[in-house]
Amino acid sequence: MKQKLGLACTLLGQPDVLLLNDGELLYRGAPQDLTATMAGRYVLAHADGIAHRTLLQQALQHPAVSDGVIQGKYLRLMLKAGADPHSLCGPLPPTPGNIEETAPRFEDAFIDLLGGGPKGDSSLARIMPRIPDDGDDKVIEAHHLTKRFGEFVATDRVDFTVRRGETFGLLGPNGAGKSTTFKMMFGLLTPSEGHARVLGMDLKISSGKARQHLGYMAQKFSLYGNLTVEQNLRFFSGVYGLRGRQQHDKVAAMTEAFNFTPISRQTPDALPLGFKQRLALACALMHEPDILFLDEPTSGVDPLTRREFWMHINGMVNRGVTVMVTTHFMDEAEYCDRIGLVYRGKLIAGGTPDALKQQVVTPEMPDPTMEQAFIALIHAYDTENAHG
Repeated sequence: MKQKLGLACTLLGQPDVLLLNDGELLYRGAPQDLTATMAGRYVLAHADGIAHRTLLQQALQHPAVSDGVIQGKYLRLMLKAGADPHSLCGPLPPTPGNIEETAPRFEDAFIDLLGGGPKGDSSLARIMPRIPDDGDDKVIEAHHLTKRFGEFVATDRVDFTVRRGETFGLLGPNGAGKSTTFKMMFGLLTPSEGHARVLGMDLKISSGKARQHLGYMAQKFSLYGNLTVEQNLRFFSGVYGLRGRQQHDKVAAMTEAFNFTPISRQTPDALPLGFKQRLALACALMHEPDILFLDEPTSGVDPLTRREFWMHINGMVNRGVTVMVTTHFMDEAEYCDRIGLVYRGKLIAGGTPDALKQQVVTPEMPDPTMEQAFIALIHAYDTENAHG
């Protein structure tokens, strides 16, 4: 199994980059020259009344589409060379009025050099059971959640709820308090004040019982480096109580879903980061949890692997799994149904990606990106508190 890993390296004193994949040089030259080759091949599309996750899965199966990501209420789609944007109409719900051309980015050209992105059909989601809707809308709840380390307040009176079958993101700069909040919600840290509840259970009281319904993927690779891939899968499935035929079948299913067979006898320490993260995700899902906690799951991996991860996440959410994720990647925040913006330990803003962007619209910035909204909201918070 090949690891598709792209690297962009700036040459000192020159405006060139090198793009590498599997040890081969794909491109050397100015970034803007490569980006310009993608002109006319990117569109924004949307359809009223259809979940963007569902629409993305449909779009990625279209023969004219080479890649696609979620951008708020829109899909950002890469068309194959020579494809007509209006060929999307009919097979897909968007009408001509809901499709507009947009400017390409450097990452788009990189993905094109690799042959396009994943096609949207998650092999992982296919082996996950559908989580039934038991009518309990709020499955994750934080009430005045606070964590102190001595005099330092890492998380300060944070409140939010997450609904069943939703992707909720904690977005913020490094050191903002995302991971501390996250660990309290999973039961790895005890709150100094407030309460963390999952599935109605207070994690101060019932953390062991609650964890049987939770999957957790840590920010840093946390599996056993001296065990092989197969041994890690068996160990973690055993920790979650799987035995005998049930354990054998689950290990086999995960091995097939992630194509681990060629590396099953290798240890994680010998694998590229993308494979380590796939293994960590597989181990977190061995017991088929209702809720999945992902702490910066794609930090350090290449754009193609990041797309693959979100393809799996979207597929699992469509099966009823609730996902809570931390990230500092602005484009990943677009995949979330709702976002909580964490800064200096506080939750300073919340809402859908489009709602957060709408908060910072100005005549000079009529269509802000998620990154622009992120910066503007933090700047507004700093300004308000400086004068307060």
